[in-house]
This record gives sequence, C-alpha cells and structure tokens, in this order.
Amino acid sequence: TNLSLEYDPSFSTTKEDTYQAMFYGLGSDGTVGANKNSIKIISEKTNNYTQGYFVYDSKKAGAITVSHLRFGKNIIQSPYLISNADFIACHNPSFLEKYDMLKNAKQGGTFLLTSFHSKDEVWNTLPYRVQKQIIDKKLKFYVIDAIKIAEEIGLGARINVIMQTAFFKISKVIDLDIAITSIKEAIKKTYGKKGEKIVDMNMKAVDQALDKIEEVKVPAKVSAKDIQMQVVSDNAPAFVKNVTAKIMIGEGDKIKVSQMPDDGTWPTATTQYEKRNIAVHIPVWNPQTCVQCGKCTMVCPHAVIRAKLYKEEELKKAPATFKHATPKIIKGREGYVYTLQVAPEDCTGCGACVESCPMKAQKAIEMQPQEPLRKQEEENREFFMSLPETPDNMYNKSVMNGVQFVRPLFEFSGACAGCGETAYVKLLTQLFGDRLLIANATGCSSIYGGNLPTTPYAKRQDGRGPSWNNSLFEDNAEFGYGMRLASDKYAQYAKELTEKIIEKGSCDKALIEQLKQAKSADQSSQELIEIQHKRIDAIKSMLSKCDCDDCKELLSVVDYLTNRSIWAVGGDGWAYDIGYGGLDHVLASGKNINILVLDTEVYSNTGGQASKSTPMGAVAQFAASGKPTGKKDLGLIAMSYGYVYVAKVALGSDPMQVVKAFNEAEAYNGPSLIIAYAHCIAHGINMTKGLDEQKNAVNSGHWPLYRFNPENCLKGKNPLTMDSKAPSMSLADYIYNENRYKVLQKSNPELAKKYLDVAQKKVEDQYLFYKYMAEREIKSCDVEKAGTDK
Repeated sequence: TNLSLEYDPSFSTTKEDTYQAMFYGLGSDGTVGANKNSIKIISEKTNNYTQGYFVYDSKKAGAITVSHLRFGKNIIQSPYLISNADFIACHNPSFLEKYDMLKNAKQGGTFLLTSFHSKDEVWNTLPYRVQKQIIDKKLKFYVIDAIKIAEEIGLGARINVIMQTAFFKISKVIDLDIAITSIKEAIKKTYGKKGEKIVDMNMKAVDQALDKIEEVKVPAKVSAKDIQMQVVSDNAPAFVKNVTAKIMIGEGDKIKVSQMPDDGTWPTATTQYEKRNIAVHIPVWNPQTCVQCGKCTMVCPHAVIRAKLYKEEELKKAPATFKHATPKIIKGREGYVYTLQVAPEDCTGCGACVESCPMKAQKAIEMQPQEPLRKQEEENREFFMSLPETPDNMYNKSVMNGVQFVRPLFEFSGACAGCGETAYVKLLTQLFGDRLLIANATGCSSIYGGNLPTTPYAKRQDGRGPSWNNSLFEDNAEFGYGMRLASDKYAQYAKELTEKIIEKGSCDKALIEQLKQAKSADQSSQELIEIQHKRIDAIKSMLSKCDCDDCKELLSVVDYLTNRSIWAVGGDGWAYDIGYGGLDHVLASGKNINILVLDTEVYSNTGGQASKSTPMGAVAQFAASGKPTGKKDLGLIAMSYGYVYVAKVALGSDPMQVVKAFNEAEAYNGPSLIIAYAHCIAHGINMTKGLDEQKNAVNSGHWPLYRFNPENCLKGKNPLTMDSKAPSMSLADYIYNENRYKVLQKSNPELAKKYLDVAQKKVEDQYLFYKYMAEREIKSCDVEKAGTDK
C-alpha cells in the first residue's frame, strides 16, 4: 500500500476503528465496478487497509447487487457481512419498497438515495418504514438524481461514477480533491480503449455529481401511512408467499428445508409476482397512430407488451385511463376492439419496441417516465389480464400480426435489458408452448430461464405449458435426444395399450370410439392438435372411472398420444464448441428433434470468451488482439447431411422469416437446426439499438438469411431458399458500430484493417456461394431407392 499520504482525521470510524459502507446497486449500472475502484483509491492514496465483498445472485443484468466496503487504519479481519454501516447508498429508489436496507444503518449514520425528486419533494415519496428508520436512527439523508444526470450526459443507466463521486464528497473518507483526481484517472484507464467520447461523458458525470448532491432536512415526524410492505401480491400462491418471496428479498437462509420441493421440481410462472420495477422509462401506446402490426410485441425481449382483441362490451368495467382502438389489421370484427398493454412494473425500459416500430415517427409507441405512470398502468394491466384471451379462430398465428395475440409462455425473465436471445425463446413458447419440452444448455438461457427464485416459463389457462430442464454445457443435444427417445417410447406404449383396450372391447363404447380417433389422429396443424388435446381430456375423464388394469395403466401415459415438440436450446459456446460433438451426433441420428442456437458470437454468460462463432477481428477474452480466424459455418456443415432442416434467422431483419422457419422446423419430420442472431451486451452496443445491429449484420452480408428444407427436393425443388438479398452495405459500416471491433481499430489500426479486408472478401464470397447453391437445378429425390421415409 502507498503510505505517502497522512490519514484523514475527519475519517469517521466505529469502535473497531473501521468505516463501513454498503451500496445497493442494480446489476449493470456499474456499482460493483465503481466500488472496486473506490477500494483501490483509498488503499493507494491513504494509509488505510481496505476490504470489499460483493453480494449478487447469478441472474443477468437488472438484479440487485450489494457492495460491502470496509476501510480502517488497522488490519481488517472481518469475514462477515456488514450489519452496522456508517454509510448506506441506494442506487435504485424502487429497492426501498422491497429491501429493508436501513436496518443495517448505525445510529447517526448516513443515507444516500438516488431519486427523481428534489430534497424538498423526496420525503413524501418514501415508505413509512424508511421514514421511521431515518428519524429513529438520526440519519443524515442526502439525495441526488443520478439517473437524470446520466441520461442527459449520454450514459444511459450507468450511474456508477456519479454515485461514487457522491460517496466521496459526503463521507469524507479521503480528501475530496485527491478522490476526484483518482476517479478521473480510473476513468481514463477503464474507458480509454472505448474512445474519447466515453471518457468525456464519465468526466462530465464526476463534475456534475459534485454540484447536484442535496442534503434533505429530515422532519421530526413520519408523514407516510403505516402500510405493511408486500413483497408479492395477495393473489400469489401460498408457496410463492412463503418461500419464493423470502428469496426475493434476500432472506432465503430463513427458509426451512421442509418448505422446499422434495423432488427438485420448482413451480413455474412465478416471475409475474416479482415486480422488479427497474425501468426508468416505459413504452406508452398511442391508439390513434398505431397500425396494430404486432412488431413491438414480437421483439419485446421480456414479454411485457401484450395485445388482445375482445368484445367492446367488456369495456364497461374498464379503468378511466384504459386505452382501446377499432381493429385495423383484422377487419370484419364488428363489436370487437383492440388494446396494446404494457406491464409497467415488469418492463426493463430497454426501448427495443420503440426503435423497431414502423410508425416510430408518428409516435405510435414512445418512452415516457415510469414513476408517474406506474400505478395507473398497473391498474390498466390488471384489467387487461382479466379480459378473455383472443379466440384462436380470429387470427393466424403463422404471421406476425397474428402471433401478437398468443400469450407468451415465457415472460418477465431476468435477462439483460434488451437481450437479443429471449424474443426467440418467447416466440418458441407462443408457437408450440402447449406441448413444448425444452432441453436447455447451461449458459445465459439457463440463468434467465430457470434461475431461482422465480421461473419465467408459464402456462395457458387450461394448465398446459412448456416443460423445461437444464443440462450440462457439453451434452445438451444428447439430453434433448433422450427426451425424444423417451417421448417416442411412451407414445408407442400408449398406442399399444390403446390397441389392447380396443381389441378387448369390454370398456365403454364411447371410450373405445375416442381411443380409435386419438390413436390415428391427424396432428399436422395447431388446430388439429387442439382438437387432440380436448379428445385426450375426454379420454382421461373416462379412464379415471374405469376399473380395468389396462385403463389405469393407459391413464399414466395417455397424454403422449399428443405429439411433443422437443427443442434443445442453448448458445454458440454450446453448439459450436463444447457441445458440438453431441449436436452433430444428434443431427446425424435422423430423429425428429429441433435445435435452436442463440448465437451471440461469444461466450456471453462467462465473461465474453471467444468461441468458434466469434467473427474474424472481433475482440474477446482469449482473442485480445482480435480473433485471427473466421466464423465457423455451422449451418453449412448441417446442410451437408442432406436430411437436416437448417435455417439462419435474424429477428431484427425479417420477423416473418423467423416465424416461417420456426414453423417449418417443427413441422419437419426429422432433425432441424435454427441458428438465430442474438445481439448481446458483450458486443459493446447500445442495447436499445440491438435490432438495428441485427439488420446491419444481414445487410452487410455477415449474416445471410436462408432456409434449407429437405422436403422441397421431394417436389423437385431446390431445398435451399435465400431469404436475404446481396449485401447492400459494407462490412465496416456494420462492425464499427460495436466496441468489440472498434477496440482493435483504436489499439492496432493496421491489424484491424487487415482483418477487415479479409472478412469483407469472405462475406462477398459467402453470398456468391450460397446464391449458387440456391439457384442450382435439383432433380427429385428417389425415395424408394434411398430406402428411407425422410
């Protein structure tokens, strides 16, 4: 430690001569990184020992983080969390409704809150418990609108530097001039590679923070109503109230073992009770200018935007601010109205919906501050959810404006705001969720898909929904393959029992007739599958009343008479790299299994390591000087089998092609592979513009869109269809929107230029190759000679 500076006598200490501080931040707002820098600054610029410990769960960006910092002139030997803090900072005002953070404040300590309200307004926005604790503990109370400062400067939600500056000014743990100089040095070191613009914005954040901190004059009495704070709503299931809610507020260690599910199966559809309230701005719908295309509902990564068609008479009980419009796209529905509704407390505020709206200029949907709209829109949403679901016969779920009416069975996940992966998963549940079995590879999709305490996978009103299970990184394809084999075996057994009961003929005639229909039912469309669902429900009711041993046995497997849709889902680290051997084996099997690769072109979940999907010239961990080799063409490898359905899709470029590919893959009686472009926070982009980056990837030729359907060759058609045109922009215009490429351009421009020249030629050659393949004349397949039904 550098001991060149004297210990600051104004340094506030406890009896243990240690200053203790706690910071409650929001994942991805930079709080943890800023506090690590604070530790370095204090240890290097004073004669104090330091300690830092950071508590956060394994969820993606948007979850709470708690930084525990200790400083003192004596050696710190405290292997436990802080419970008597001199300083507590809350970096998100909604946390005050959930977490009892001030219980850890010492008498006479300091509380810093970021809030949209000034020192004269903020007191009346605080919950009763918080007001009482501030008064009872005689806390010094400071407020700063860090979010407004960050937005005005251009930093978005990253308020870390602002709150770090406020901490040093208020706490006086170090001379302020030294602290500010050190913070600015850290900014240059941390953000220097990202460009001068980023550095300048953070420098401005420091300067503005110094002037915007306000001390609140604490009243003598509590003014808020004494309302018991609820973690989850009253209508939540008992398990959610007694178990899930405790984990939500960080009290999971108080749960008894006897309260946990003894078989490891966790209840689904619980994210709807979480209400994270992390959005600063939320989308607001304008019924007058909206064309009701449904694109916003399709691209929303968190399923917070829903659309419904319902009878106008339902509006009699609607709240005064509830919006509706006459149906525009689906015409001829007299007596029906259309509503697009946002879930304000579940939205992450990413803005992807607004950026992708074709009527953006007319403000068909626009971002507005969440806080003043929260109560009103939550009331509107509750009414919206009470409305009946749009009848199936009123829309076509094979097109985008029809999919918007299908309830997502994957909602409010804990993925990063604006995540490029989750919209694909959501679509999967909308199209096949009633019979969907997902084998999930460990990675981002397992963190936002099945991480405790809540689960985003949901179910329909009839109780049907996806089944989800997580597997190891290296064997997920085999895991899904096992699901396929097991499902087929159960279906075979159910048919054998069905045939046995029919042949015996001693059971109820109505049951036998239903069994005959179920055994040979056409399930080639969703409409026919829904009929099979109802048929199976009737059969189960009749079987439950039978004493026949075969009927009792059939009851346990009769559901398998409905076709299962089995999907192995994971990222490029699994599919291109660690699990590729298994993926290849499963594709080669010829079995009816679907594989969805959420391709972020990097190991997103473990820190951004390069994968075989990482493009040439992109900087990643283990490729600090840019990846010297090109991206593996997984789709072309799979096409070489000839009997594997393959599609390459990008939601930001062509949503309709995505829907078409999903439906074709599921309908194909054989292995299918969909490779979906997923923009990622690891790319170093503005996630609000993520869908634009997907479009640029396609337009530059980096990500050609195509579908390879082996069934076409049976009709004498070429199986390969190109869905994107020749590159219409240079590769440079695409890649240099992203920091993963710009970093190398700044640090080693000659090498970056070399990679760019090679990559540009590669995308041009790639397009010509695929174009040639798609335009070839194909003779019809001779199925009999091939000896296969595939």
